[in-house]
Amino acid sequence: MELRARFVVEGFITGLHRSPYHGFSVEFTEHRPYMPGDEIRRIDWKAYAKTDRFYVKQYEEETNLKAYLILDASRSMAFSSEGRLTKFEYSSYLAAALAYLMVEQRDAVGLTLFDEAVRTSIPPRATRTNLTTILRELERTQPAQTTGAARALHLIAEQIKRRSLVIILSDLFDEPGGVLSAFKHFRYRGNEVVVMQILDPLERSFAFGRDAVFKDMETGEELMTQPWHIQRAYRESLREFLSRYQQECLENNIDYLLLETSMPYDRALMEYLHKRRRLH
Repeated sequence: MELRARFVVEGFITGLHRSPYHGFSVEFTEHRPYMPGDEIRRIDWKAYAKTDRFYVKQYEEETNLKAYLILDASRSMAFSSEGRLTKFEYSSYLAAALAYLMVEQRDAVGLTLFDEAVRTSIPPRATRTNLTTILRELERTQPAQTTGAARALHLIAEQIKRRSLVIILSDLFDEPGGVLSAFKHFRYRGNEVVVMQILDPLERSFAFGRDAVFKDMETGEELMTQPWHIQRAYRESLREFLSRYQQECLENNIDYLLLETSMPYDRALMEYLHKRRRLH
C-alpha cells in the first residue's frame, strides 16, 4: 500500500511541476514565520542571523491542518465491473495517496472506516508511524456488512472535537436525505467537507447484456431483467440521485467530486490541494 501511495503521489507531483499548476506548494518547511503569541524560546536565532527575520521552529507534532479520511467499507463498495478495481480498492488507494501527501506536507491525518457503524478510527497525527498504521489498516480491510452511512456519519461528526478537514469517500448508496443531513452535521460543527462519490463506470452506463440477474450485494436479493429495457429509466433515476447530492452539497458549501474507478487519481489529489490552499 505504501508503494502504491508513493507511486501515485510522486507521479502527481511530477505532473504538477510540468503543468500550469506548478505554483502549488507540495514541499514543507521546518520553520514558519514568527506570530504574536509564539514563545520567544522557540525562535530560531540561526535563521534570524541569516535572514534578519524571525522564524519559529516547527516540530513534527505541530501541523498545518488536521484532516480526517472517512471511508465507506460497506459491502456495496466491493462491486467492480470486469477488469476494474472494486470501488473499495479504488477508494482505499486514493485514501492512501491522500494520507501520504498530507504527511509529506506535515499535515495531521486520521482514518475512519464505516459500514452500518464505525469499524475503525485512527486519530489524526502528522507522523510516519501514524501513516504506516493508516496504510496497514487500509490494506487489511475488506468491505462487509450493510450500508448505514447516515447513522455512522452522524456518529463520526460528533466525535470530531475541533475544526478539521473532512474527506468522505463513498458510493453514497443510501437514502440521500439522511446522508445529506450527516454532511450538514459536519458543517454545523465548523468542519470543511469534501465529498468524493466513487462509482464504477458500469453503474452509470448500465451497459449490461440483454438478459441479466442482478444480486443485491448486501441483502442477497436477486432480480432477473433485461437491462436494455430499463436502461433509460435507470439512467434518469441515477441522474436525479447524483444531481441531488451535487446540488445540496453546493448549497451547503460542501465540495463534491464524482469519480469513476476508471479515472486517474490526479483529479482527486488536485481537489485536495485546491481545498488546502483555500484553508491557509
